[in-house]
Amino acid sequence: MIRALGVVCPMLLLFSCATYNNRIGSYYEQVVNNQFDKAYLAIDHNKLLQRRRNRLLYLFEKGKMAHLLKQYDSSNLYFNEADLFIEDARTSARDIAFGTLLNPMMETYKGEDFEKFMVHYYKALNYLNLGQSDEAMVEARRISLTSYAQQDKTGNKDNRYSDDAFSLMMQGIIYEQSGDINNAFISYRNAADLFLQHNNLWYGVSMPEQLKQDVLRTATAMGFTEDVQHYSSLLNTTLQPVTKTAGGELVLFWENGLAPVKQEQNFIFALTKDGLGNFTFTDATGTINVPFIFDDNFINKDSLRAADIRSLRVAFPKYQEQPVFYTQGSVSANNAQYNFESAENINDLAFATLKERFFKEMAKTLSRLAVKKLAEMAARPKSNDKNKDEKEALATAIQVFSFVTEKADTRNWQSLPHTILYTRIPLQTGTNTIQINFMGMNQQTKPISLTVEGNGCLQVQNVCTLR
Repeated sequence: MIRALGVVCPMLLLFSCATYNNRIGSYYEQVVNNQFDKAYLAIDHNKLLQRRRNRLLYLFEKGKMAHLLKQYDSSNLYFNEADLFIEDARTSARDIAFGTLLNPMMETYKGEDFEKFMVHYYKALNYLNLGQSDEAMVEARRISLTSYAQQDKTGNKDNRYSDDAFSLMMQGIIYEQSGDINNAFISYRNAADLFLQHNNLWYGVSMPEQLKQDVLRTATAMGFTEDVQHYSSLLNTTLQPVTKTAGGELVLFWENGLAPVKQEQNFIFALTKDGLGNFTFTDATGTINVPFIFDDNFINKDSLRAADIRSLRVAFPKYQEQPVFYTQGSVSANNAQYNFESAENINDLAFATLKERFFKEMAKTLSRLAVKKLAEMAARPKSNDKNKDEKEALATAIQVFSFVTEKADTRNWQSLPHTILYTRIPLQTGTNTIQINFMGMNQQTKPISLTVEGNGCLQVQNVCTLR
């Protein structure tokens, strides 16, 4: 048994050290290099993404690549399935068993909270590009449902990610595009209220000036005089006069860079007990104290002794930022210049939401490891036991197995952008040429030209830059 462990354990340890990003490396490299057609095909050849537990990640990546390839119908086939998957996701007995005996990487991936909102963003873009306004309106309503679910999950606490300001702004744009100005106002107002409740800063994004104007413009259009006065005061601004153009308007989103990827970090904790009999896990520095979660199905509180669990190695995910290549963007159209404003900072959002749930996730992980540790302790032979060698070997096997299978869940939707910015551009009737110029490292520039037909309506498009 010991010889077998000597062969198997190094292999398991090598496997356990590989993060999700490492294991989908060929796909991710093609995304970074703007080879979206190859990346789209590579997804189907990646064994990890074919696993049932990673089905949602497969749908996320296929949907995003199809979107970048302008295959909007195909993209929404994947995103619609992802949407249903999220809605129907339940924690199964299989997930509980694998999560307890192995690690959370073996559980079914159910998505980060902000990833669920981003599905609606891409579905709406796809529908609008297909000219399917009614279907885009459905996504606007589903944003509300996702918001309600998120608020229920977090208790709508001010210090938690309980809603998504960017999704509310997108919701307002969808309603406005369909001519529903009343609901557009409500969405813009709700987004502005989120910013106001957090001192005009929402997960790395300052309240856009465009959002302020959208609130006042739609309130004015609806004849909501009191709301115009109220928000003019709160937002410290007034409605700026805008010359209406016969061609309508374009809302242009700039998706810049790539979202952070998850890596693994390790903590060493010991179980301690205070004078009142409460158990907590304390890290080696003594600065992190995590309450112990009792589950009588696995652990009997009365029989537990802190001395039994002197140390536990805990693998926990951490985000690693992927720095953006392009740092500035300018837009010109019909002899006028327009500036981008930040609308969503997925990078900051990812770091912040992981930090928000740190103690809850850490408590769950430590309790899981305590089960393994107690199983090891129970397998250790007593002084008067027969077959001591066999029992000692079994305990050692459990110890080694626990060590090499301890792994953080490093999965996430990796083709999401680092940041989303936007601007609003008046259009003339007929053909409009939109010139966009991005500037990045070493003053390197990237020009993009869009042709938009001004049809008197509000249109929505997006551009993506990686390198």
